[in-house]
Amino acid sequence: MSSSEVIDSVPETTDDELNRILSGAAEAAGPFGALPPKTRAAHLVAVADALHAHDDELVELAIAESGLPDARLRGELNRTAVQLRLFAEVLARGAYLDVVLDAADPDFAIGPRPDLRRVKLPIGPVLVYAASNFPFAFSVIGGDSASALAAGCPVVLKSHPGHPRLSARTGQVVADALRTAGAPDGVFAVIHGDRQGVDALRDERIAAAAFTGSVAGGRALFDIAAARPRPIPFFGELGSNNPVFVTPGAVRARGAEIARGYVESFTLGVGQFCTKPGLLFLPADHGLEDALVEAVRAVPGARMLTEKVSRGYGSRHDAILAAAGVRTLVDGGDPDGLAAAPTLAATDSGTLLDRGADLLDEAFGPLSIVVGYDKVDELPVLAAALEPSLTATVHLDADDPADTESARPLVTRLAEQAGRVLFNGWPTGVAVTPAMHHGGPYPSTTAPLHTSVGSRAIDRFLRPVVFQNAPAALLPDALRDDNPLGLPRETNPAGESRTWGS
Repeated sequence: MSSSEVIDSVPETTDDELNRILSGAAEAAGPFGALPPKTRAAHLVAVADALHAHDDELVELAIAESGLPDARLRGELNRTAVQLRLFAEVLARGAYLDVVLDAADPDFAIGPRPDLRRVKLPIGPVLVYAASNFPFAFSVIGGDSASALAAGCPVVLKSHPGHPRLSARTGQVVADALRTAGAPDGVFAVIHGDRQGVDALRDERIAAAAFTGSVAGGRALFDIAAARPRPIPFFGELGSNNPVFVTPGAVRARGAEIARGYVESFTLGVGQFCTKPGLLFLPADHGLEDALVEAVRAVPGARMLTEKVSRGYGSRHDAILAAAGVRTLVDGGDPDGLAAAPTLAATDSGTLLDRGADLLDEAFGPLSIVVGYDKVDELPVLAAALEPSLTATVHLDADDPADTESARPLVTRLAEQAGRVLFNGWPTGVAVTPAMHHGGPYPSTTAPLHTSVGSRAIDRFLRPVVFQNAPAALLPDALRDDNPLGLPRETNPAGESRTWGS
């Protein structure tokens, strides 16, 4: 089949095909990782250009398989290209290699110091599991694949069954672009089938894996990665409730605005964002119930991504509304086929603390819970009762020093259990920038030290290596004295004074 043909059916990858793909990735790892960073940067730009060149075809496939609207998908495809160009810039700057040179020093404070040269090298072939909710930005050539390729790691992409034809076609576009740009054969391939995804994870040729999806699915894969004879890093983004806390001062200053923004946020994308706010903490006397109900009822039902997502959401919907101490403010009902309308429930802080097991599991869909509290002093205790999240949001009156100060203990607590703490905004929007951290303690992710969005995502697929007293002829280019790659680096000459050595 030529790369210009739309794939009408996507068979599962055969065992022979999987073995060939894994062998190709293993063989490409050395040559691809050894390329100068600026060469790989050009490869990434070529892929970004190819996505734009095929945007109409890819968006048409994405609409057919996901039901998402044209404008949303075009914006997401552009974001995907932006991610690739961001990593191209990271490679061009070179700081990601974190080069450090310690010159030999016979008079070092704690004894003679050898010549030490530190650099980061690609970890090896990476298995990436595509997500369902972002068919471009978190799928075939989303942030995980882009950052792994940028690091110099071949990628084996396990497609998502929610958009198999789009996955296959996007994979062809990416592979063709890389090949045309001069990348080694085997650098990128797509595989299909759940068993094949597990088999690949168990294969010794895979050196790391990245996943975005459910807690159950991600934990099962994480356990497989850890149980291998030689365990490998598994970077999983799993479940997140993304709580929102509103102070009394914020309600007084802009309560109606907060109500509207909250509804827009938790219903965005039919509630199928990993950063959807699942809990809204309001003062018990907030007076916003009518505004919340009106805003929710104004949001029409829409199609969910897949039958599996729809069934999972329906189960959580029923369990939450049936829980003791929960009031139903708006019931959008169980999904009708794939279509779901938003649901809003309410409870109080005491019920949440007593029955958290019934209420706190993520509802991946358009449902959220309003929780009434009596005093701001309660909020750190309530936050501590929640599972860690990707995000936590605080709405306060920034013009009222007393209101801001009252939130300090809460903010301190939230920084301990969320990867991103927002103020007076909404979590459903993740900027693709160098400072972004899209991660958090388990169960939001399996690797809280790392992000899956932004330029620091490349760090997941690099490992530090130190060359000690190496002959100049055997040093990689990144560590040579003449610095042929023009990399930024830290240098520590002999005899340099250090306060910690005095």
